[in-house]
Amino acid sequence: MAITKKLYENFSKTLIEEVHKWGGMKQTGVSLRYMLDFGSIPSDRNMIIAAQFLHKELPIRIARRAIELESLPYGLSEKPAVLKVRDWYLDSFRDLRSFPDIKDIKDERDFTQMIKLIKVRHNNVVPAMALGVQQLKKSLDPKLDYEDLDVIHRFLDRFYMSRIGIRMLIGQHVAVHDPNPPPNCIGIIHAKMSPAQVAKDASEDARSVCLREYGSAPEINIYGDPSFTFPYVPTHLHLMVFELVKNSLRAVQERYMDSDKVAPPIRIIVADGEEDVTIKVSDEGGGIARSGLPSIFTYLYSTAMNPLYERLELGEADMVTMAGYGYGLPISRLYARYFGGDLQIISMEGYGTDAYLHLSRLGDSQEPLP
Repeated sequence: MAITKKLYENFSKTLIEEVHKWGGMKQTGVSLRYMLDFGSIPSDRNMIIAAQFLHKELPIRIARRAIELESLPYGLSEKPAVLKVRDWYLDSFRDLRSFPDIKDIKDERDFTQMIKLIKVRHNNVVPAMALGVQQLKKSLDPKLDYEDLDVIHRFLDRFYMSRIGIRMLIGQHVAVHDPNPPPNCIGIIHAKMSPAQVAKDASEDARSVCLREYGSAPEINIYGDPSFTFPYVPTHLHLMVFELVKNSLRAVQERYMDSDKVAPPIRIIVADGEEDVTIKVSDEGGGIARSGLPSIFTYLYSTAMNPLYERLELGEADMVTMAGYGYGLPISRLYARYFGGDLQIISMEGYGTDAYLHLSRLGDSQEPLP
């Protein structure tokens, strides 16, 4: 098999055998509550224990993904962008496995620097995989039903969910070392996050992208108590709300672009329940046909024109475009599910769309480990 040969060209046979050995080991999930409690006392002892846990846990998670990347259907494993991603995973596995056991605080500091670099190495994994899927789409029979690609959707769900977990663990461990953490922050977890405030920041960011692309943007109204707070990861919430608001802005903007009517505002409602905090994003952008709803959570679908995927080749992968990668919604749903929440989209064709983002308040659901 050509791919195996390709693996051996860059990586030793021993390393590949070790990847397969570690990929068979059991993963250990952690909860938001656990990360919060553990990180709130950043003593040397706790830092060393956390680093020892990551030293064993990260190679298991990374090995599992590297193995999956070798055997994807429809030739996806052979696409240049996917080969690049697989090499990043194998390099990171090798870095982790060649790092000696962590015995004291100096080892822990060195280890923290190394995993920081691993996180940077993997920054462009999502656009790179999207590029691989695009390369695959170009080579497939256009008559192939996307339902047939279900196995690829399931793989990408597992792959991206695992990536969220890996980045959360590394990001949390690195951030706990910050000598001047922002108030109420324990690592990247905010113990008193205001969902209304995060929604406001994310929607302002989405609106400025809309203004840049279209020259105008609908208004956004936010309803909810800004003083209500709960523990969560603000960067995760920002990403999800940004995505939902961006989609709503685009739908409304395109529906009212050539109309003399004023575009109706987008409404964001933040509700604080016993179990869940729910954020609803409502628009009057014309909605989605019921037949189209199942495909909005697949990675091979986008209603927008594709942006230049080749931007990745130019190293401009961090450019935020209004639409087009076709993975904003499925990835947002994974972020919601990572801490026990969910994302639902309900649409009225001819009127608009409501997105319900449920965030679990309890913080003690275990990571879903693919």
